[in-house]
Amino acid sequence: MRTSFCSFPRYNSVWLIFFILGLGSLLPWNFFMTATMYFTSRLKDVPTVHSSNQTANETAGDSRNVLESKFNNVMTLCAMVPLLIFTCLNSFIHQRIPQKLRISGSLTVILVVFLVTAVVVKVELAPLPFFVLTMVKIVCINSFGAIFQSSLFGLAGILPASYTTPIMSGQGLAGTFAAFSMICALASGSELQDSAFGYFITACVVILLAIMSYLALPKMEFFQYCMESSRCAPSADEENKMDLLKKEKYFIPVSCFLLFNVMDWAGRSLTAVCMWPGKDSIWLPILVGLRVVFIPLFMLCNVQPRVISQTVWFSHDAWYIIFMIFFSFSNGYLASLCMCFGPKKVSQHEAETAGAIMAFFLSLGLALGAAVSFGFRAAI
Repeated sequence: MRTSFCSFPRYNSVWLIFFILGLGSLLPWNFFMTATMYFTSRLKDVPTVHSSNQTANETAGDSRNVLESKFNNVMTLCAMVPLLIFTCLNSFIHQRIPQKLRISGSLTVILVVFLVTAVVVKVELAPLPFFVLTMVKIVCINSFGAIFQSSLFGLAGILPASYTTPIMSGQGLAGTFAAFSMICALASGSELQDSAFGYFITACVVILLAIMSYLALPKMEFFQYCMESSRCAPSADEENKMDLLKKEKYFIPVSCFLLFNVMDWAGRSLTAVCMWPGKDSIWLPILVGLRVVFIPLFMLCNVQPRVISQTVWFSHDAWYIIFMIFFSFSNGYLASLCMCFGPKKVSQHEAETAGAIMAFFLSLGLALGAAVSFGFRAAI
């Protein structure tokens, strides 16, 4: 039956393409952040005879220079501000700039940036020029990444709701893969420059794969049908404690980064087989709102050092791991549900706009969370 063509689950090629595009939307930036230690190592002052005595005196304290100490803060600022601005901007320009140009063009720019980043690994640069160049690259990655991501969700909003799931699942795998790569690099004892070069080259391969996948998408008969249906008629409403943890240096990479990304990926992927509660259910906003309880729970864990509040209710690290499992799984599952259902709450011709706007608020939430975290950390 041609009328139910779009609802058939067997068109796995389109699903796989959206999964690869989801992977390509976050894996490069995740690898970039994973290489933070490499970037800060390139910012160290070149030792001189004059500074040798001073360096010896600073060993007991913080011997980092200004560029090293401010790198993470400036990186966050250079990432979040363009992400917000360009995600918002895409909500207005998506009807004026062709979708193909927005997606393939953004991926191409990000690919060039990562190729330059990989080359710079082998090139000697003074700390200040390296710092400036890195920040410019961060701005470019997040500006074009925002356009790509919001355009991708807008495109998925035209298709059945189940085709947003592979994007969310691919994004979840991106974080997991990057965290796992960081742990492997630590365990193997690889040099920072070698690890970083591997991260950047892998990101280039994934971006190339995403470009090829996107170019193949219009050739898919299923995708062509869905696009024609969206243009010709309004959408029907049928879319209704381990050995690793014993070593202190592995605790944060495993229990924070790896665990979060694995469970977040699991939550995103679950929406492929289960979409409870439904798009019109009151339970969806209630469950999203209830996640605020994780803020006091994490603050009452054994976070060290503590300056202001000495109250620790959950002193054992197992509590932190349990909270992280529920926190990350609910994050992936509920975020995926919202991204799937959002475009289906509006008319078909507004679905792409709705997807782009939802991507903006997803980015806004990340930015606000990062900003508010400074206040919560200062209160501990």
